[in-house]
Amino acid sequence: MFMLLTFVGQNVKAQCSFQNTAFSSGEFLSYNLYYNWQFVWVKAGSASFSTVKSVYKGTPAYRGSLITRGNNKVDKFFVMRDTLLCYNSLNLEPLYYRKGAHEGKRYTVDEVFYSYPGGKCEINQHRLKNSGEHEWKKSTFNYCIYDMMSIFMRARSFDPTGWKKGFDVDFPMADGNSVNPAKLRYQGKVNIKADNGHTYRCLQLAYMENENNEGYKKIVDFYVTDDSNHVPIRLDMHLRFGSAKAFLVGMNGVRGKITAQVK
Repeated sequence: MFMLLTFVGQNVKAQCSFQNTAFSSGEFLSYNLYYNWQFVWVKAGSASFSTVKSVYKGTPAYRGSLITRGNNKVDKFFVMRDTLLCYNSLNLEPLYYRKGAHEGKRYTVDEVFYSYPGGKCEINQHRLKNSGEHEWKKSTFNYCIYDMMSIFMRARSFDPTGWKKGFDVDFPMADGNSVNPAKLRYQGKVNIKADNGHTYRCLQLAYMENENNEGYKKIVDFYVTDDSNHVPIRLDMHLRFGSAKAFLVGMNGVRGKITAQVK
């Protein structure tokens, strides 16, 4: 069903829509961040993800915000201040994406503006480099394009019934200056203990990118509740400067009952 909605049909506007069954406006998720320093895991900051109903250029939309903050202890070694924002229509069509990344001594901004003229998907990409230089690029596609935030919000409504280990969902992924193949790979079920003291039965999904056709590399492992909410309980992030993990601390405004809690 997902593949049909994404890649088949004449009307891109209909293609790019997807029914939200996982979250409601007002959901707020909070996490503890841990970094790996010389084989030792240390608590290094916090992250939060919020979703609210909003309006983007006159279109009713969900606004998703992801904020990560390293603490002062970690700042001595590596500064990490990332803020990600997206607007998706109420049918989960991507409308706008922004990532502001302060990582180490670098600060960059990526933006993607979406429109759907004449049954196609048009994206206008913008990157602000650390040097202050601006890059702009406009492209038109006969199929849907996504970004890191929009595919995350959409993936929470996937129905994994019948999925077997190794099942892939393929999609094109945009950032501020490129579009590359990406995929989500289902890796089975596992019980995960969160930082709120509870343990949850989770689906394990790997997010993988194939940048510059150099082969797929795993970027993040997601562990989401095995129920209709698909709340992320743990994220294992494979970063350029090392490894990081995020563990759920709290969840408010969740759409449905959390039936995946086992302890």
